[in-house]
Parts: sequence; C-alpha cells; structure tokens
Amino acid sequence: MSNILTIKNLDKIYKTDSEELTVLKGLNLEVEEGSKLVVVGESGSGKSTLLNIIGGIDSATAGTVTAGKWEVTKLSEAQMSEYRSGFIGLIFQFHYLLKDFTALENVYMPSLIAGVPKKEAIERANQLLADVGVTERKNHLPSQLSGGERQRVAVARSLINNPELILADEPTGNLDPANAEKIGELLFSMAERYKKTLILVTHDMKLASRGDKQFRIVEGRLK
Repeated sequence: MSNILTIKNLDKIYKTDSEELTVLKGLNLEVEEGSKLVVVGESGSGKSTLLNIIGGIDSATAGTVTAGKWEVTKLSEAQMSEYRSGFIGLIFQFHYLLKDFTALENVYMPSLIAGVPKKEAIERANQLLADVGVTERKNHLPSQLSGGERQRVAVARSLINNPELILADEPTGNLDPANAEKIGELLFSMAERYKKTLILVTHDMKLASRGDKQFRIVEGRLK
C-alpha cells in the first residue's frame, strides 16, 4: 500500500513581538492510503495545528507536507483552493453549517462551488444524507437539528466532493457521551464504506482506540 501523506521535518513556530512558541518540532509522519490514524495529546500540544497544516488552513514554518500529488507546503493560492476542495474533506468540533441553508443545501454547496451540475450534486448529497441517517431532516435548518444531527450533516458534507483524505478535528468534542459514540462509529464506518483515509484528532481515548494506529504529540513530535 502506498503512502497518501508524507510529512518530513515539520516545524511550526508562532512568533509575537515578545516571544516565540514552538508548537511542532521536526515532526515526521507517513500515512498509508486507506488507513485510519488517530492523534492524541494534551490541549495546546499541536494536534489541531498539525491537522490545519495538512489541510492547508495554516502554513508550516519549515519542513514538507506531501499529500497525494500535492506538495502542500509549496502550493499557490489557486492550487491550495483546488487541493482543499477536491483532495481534503474537513470535519471540525463545531459543525460550521451555514445557518440560512437546509441540511441538504449545506451538503451539496461545496459540490456546486467545485463546478458539479446541480442535479448531480443534489443526488450525491441525498445519498450521503441517507448514509448518515438524516434523510428525514434534510430540509431543516441547522438551528432545527440536534447537535448529533448537525455533526452527521457535517460528516456527509466532508464526503460530497469525494476527497481522498478526511481530516477530523475533535469531531465529537461538543457532544454528549451517547452522541459522541454514535458519531465516532459513523465516522469510521463512512471512511470504511467510501474507502477514505482518515486522520482524526481527539481527546476521547475510546474513540482513539478504533484507529489502525495511534500517535501522541509530545514536545512537538509524534510518539
């Protein structure tokens, strides 16, 4: 199995006028295609920063990140936009659904933006919403959905453009234990069903145990 992601000597340093904060230091990682990898660590250890750099939301201070054909650390703004919309699916602790759009519209919107015909985008969105178990709620606004339902919609949205790599940052962090367990199960089952590579950041050790591999960030490196 080939690697879908290779990270070499990754540094991330945040600078202010008065100090430097090194969050990631010489971090290396190889992720096999189709694997389910979990990263744990203390708050402030750099878990989310690592995910944001892989996702092109934040930039590295030094080192290289190669994801599929993309050398993420060298992409232009236009290439980065293409990478984020086509190669990466993102799920966050907060759902970030657009409040004035229905669940269905929230899911198919990224597909429309990517240039997919509306009919085709809606068909795929309907299928994904059925897969995550919220078909009956698809015409509701986010404010009319429960926390668990909103995260189910967010999972569906992350898959709409058929990405290679799903990045999930504390996806169960805002949920009660029962819903957290259900969303965790859903995330792994959807990654399996659609044959996606998954990188998950979590504090939840029960959820972390579902991964093929678990890493802990300690002093800026993966252990």
